[in-house]
Amino acid sequence: MFMPGLFDEFFDDFARPAVVRRGNTAAAQIMKTDVKELDNGFDLDIELPGYKKDDLQLELKEGYLTVSASKKVDNNDEKKGTYIRRERFVGTSSRSFYVGEEVTQEDIKAKFEDGILNIFVPKKEAQPKIPESKYIAIE
Repeated sequence: MFMPGLFDEFFDDFARPAVVRRGNTAAAQIMKTDVKELDNGFDLDIELPGYKKDDLQLELKEGYLTVSASKKVDNNDEKKGTYIRRERFVGTSSRSFYVGEEVTQEDIKAKFEDGILNIFVPKKEAQPKIPESKYIAIE
């Protein structure tokens, strides 16, 4: 026999809608990342269980590497019924990592296997900017 009130808190959750936050907090919970520094670069392992390679996108812009993952609702569910609660994430989540403006798209290597996105970003020295002298012509 179950103790009275054992499942009260469990069933209370059904009355409240599940909230999915969009932003770094939710992304950090969904896209758990390990970053390892190596002699020649950085190795990122991003956990993305349940995603396919086609659901992922990597973009390098202004020194930031952005990893985006999209999950769509499967409307072709063969089982009939109404969901009482859905806890699996549906939507788009992304995380950005500053990798430096010296890193190019060709430098970054990515591989997706067994729900883990592995990204290698090489270390590149910041090239010192040569001060530009701007002279004004005198007429």
